Amino acid sequence: MADIAFLGLGVMGYPMAGHLKNKGGHALTVYNRSTAKAEAWVKQHGGAYAKTPKEAAAGKDFVFACVGNDDDLRSVTIGPDGAFHGMKPGAIFVDNTTASAEVARELHAEAQKRGIHFIDAPVSGGQAGAENGVLTVMCGGDAAPYAKAEPVIMAFARACRLLGAPGAGQLTKMMNQICIAGLVQGLAEAIHFGKKAGLDIEAVLDVISKGAAGSWQMENRGKTMNAGKFDFGFAVDWMRKDLGIVLDEARQNGASLPVTALVDQFYADVQKMGGRRWDTSSLLARLEK
Repeated sequence: MADIAFLGLGVMGYPMAGHLKNKGGHALTVYNRSTAKAEAWVKQHGGAYAKTPKEAAAGKDFVFACVGNDDDLRSVTIGPDGAFHGMKPGAIFVDNTTASAEVARELHAEAQKRGIHFIDAPVSGGQAGAENGVLTVMCGGDAAPYAKAEPVIMAFARACRLLGAPGAGQLTKMMNQICIAGLVQGLAEAIHFGKKAGLDIEAVLDVISKGAAGSWQMENRGKTMNAGKFDFGFAVDWMRKDLGIVLDEARQNGASLPVTALVDQFYADVQKMGGRRWDTSSLLARLEK
C-alpha cells in the first residue's frame, strides 16, 4: 500500500482517485480547487482532503494530478502552494493531465532539481474509461520511477507503458487525438452520406464495423450519432484544447497536419452551434445543420 495524494477531482480525476483507494488499496488524500468536491469524494470513499496541493503532497509516496491545462498544472506543482514544495525526496509525481510536451519537460527538470521525480502520463478512454478503471496511460520519463509507478497506475488502467523520455507521454497522446479527429470526421461523413442515400444506418454500421472500416468510434458512437445524441462523453471544448496542443507542437516540429487542422475548425463550428459540451461525435450535427 502506498500513501498517495490526488490533485484534481473532475470527471476523470474523481473516479481515478476512487480506483486508487478502493481497487488499489492505497491511502488517499485528495485536493480540489472546489473544496465541496473534495468533501464529497471523502464522504463517498473515505480518506482525507487537504486545502492546498502542498498540504496534500506532504510526506506522500506518489502525487497524482489530473487538471485542466499547462497553467493549471504549473499552479498545482510549482505555484505558491504547489505540491513540489511539499513532496519528500524520492517521491514521484504522476501527471495524468493532457498538456504540452514542453511543460512535461519543464516540470521533469524542476523535479530533478528538488530530488523528486516527474512522469507525464496522459490518459485515453474518456469518462467511461475512468469510471470503469480501464484507461490507457501513455508515459514519458525515467525508467526507475516509472517502474515503481506502473503497478499503482494500473488501479485505473488496462494498459500503461513508458514510451520514452520526458514529454513522450504527451506526444503519444497527441498522436491519439490526431487519429481520433480523422476517424470521427470520416464516420460523421459516412453516416451523413448513408442517410442521404436512404440506407438503414444501424444495419450498415453493424455490417461495416466487422470489416476494415471498424473502429472504437464506430462501435461506441455510431448508434448515438445516428440518433442525434451528443449530450455525453468527451466534450468538444476539451477536444479543441487538445487539438490546439497538437497543432502548436506540429508548428514546432514541422509536421504537416492538414486534416487535423481542418477538423479543429469543424469543431469550432460545432462550438458556434452551441455544442461546446457535446461529445466529439457531434461533428455529424455540423453536416446536418
